[in-house]
Parts: sequence; structure tokens; C-alpha cells
Amino acid sequence: MRSYDQYCGLAKALDVVGDRWTLLIVRELLLRGPARYTDLLQGLPGIATNLLADRLRDLEAVGVVTREEPEPPVATALFRLTGWGEQLRPIILALGGWASSLLIERSPKDQFRSHWLSLPLEHRFTDRSPRKPPIKIELRAGDEPMLLETAAGAVRVGRVKGERPDAVLTGPPDVIISLLAGRIDLATARRRRLRFEGDPSVLKRLKLVSPD
Repeated sequence: MRSYDQYCGLAKALDVVGDRWTLLIVRELLLRGPARYTDLLQGLPGIATNLLADRLRDLEAVGVVTREEPEPPVATALFRLTGWGEQLRPIILALGGWASSLLIERSPKDQFRSHWLSLPLEHRFTDRSPRKPPIKIELRAGDEPMLLETAAGAVRVGRVKGERPDAVLTGPPDVIISLLAGRIDLATARRRRLRFEGDPSVLKRLKLVSPD
């Protein structure tokens, strides 16, 4: 692992997580929990397999990630964040919030995975009416549908469980986020290739909060 050789907290942090792909590996483990090597590859489009192996090895060596060897007959190891690695969560969320203005438009070259929606939606959105019955919005924006649910004022995003949602949004992820954030209305979103099914009033329940 390369080092800046500086007696500074930021420099020491970058020694550990400053290499390309490293923080995105942490993102995947924060979102997925314990994950197989193949799960990480799926969530990191563009990374070379040997580079992922090198980064995981480096993160293990410094104590950010731990590898759990399976018991027979399971043959696949699991990677998970250590307690120290979990402390990167607010840093990852803060960086994502800082860059939120860069998500307003999506480059044609930008790849996307549906579970990435969890970070901006759970961190930046709340329920305007937490005492009302929870709402469920199915989001179809990428490789698999995701379900946005409200609970006690908070927003949670996970995989679809089979229950009937209050609304279904199908379209590009940048359009869906802009609609949920109130940057565009439903008519504009539809002109930008969004398909909407269900009760439009549930969209008004979501409130975008400013970054800390």
C-alpha cells in the first residue's frame, strides 16, 4: 500500500482508502452487508477481477475488511466490514450528499445498479407525514426493482418483497430521483421517459432534506 508519508489524519486516511475503487468497495459492503466476491464484481461494473482481489487484500491487511471462510459444503467466502470499516458509513454518506448536484443529469456512459438508490434516498429523504400509514413505491430503474418504504418518518429502500405498492415508477434513475426530490413534476418526468402507475399523491409524502 502506497503512503503519503505525512503525519496528518487525512493523509493517513487516504493511505488506507484513497486508492481508486476502494471507497466503492466499501459502499458495496455497506449496502449489501456480507458479500461474496461475485456480488462485489456485479456491483462494481468496470473493475478488473485482479484489481478487486488486490483491493480486498489491502483492506483486509489494514483491518477495514474481514474475510469469512465458509464451512463445508459451502465453498464461497464472504467479505464484510469490520467495526472500524463500518465507521466509514457517515463519510460515504457525506461524500454522496456533497456530490448530489452532480446527479441531476446522467451521462450516457454512466453505469447504474438499482441498489445504489439506497444511499441518496435513505440519507436525503424523509416522510412529511410520519403519523400517516406508511407508503410503498416500487422503483424500476436498473437491473432489478427496488422498494421505497416509509417507517416512522424515515425512508428505507430494499428489494421488492411481493406486496402491492402504492405506486410504481419506471424510468431512468436521474429522472426518478429528480421527481422524488420535487425538482421536476410528474408531467415533466413523463416527457423524460418515466412511466407512472398508482396514486400520484404519495409523491408528496417525500421530503428532500439538505445535507448536514
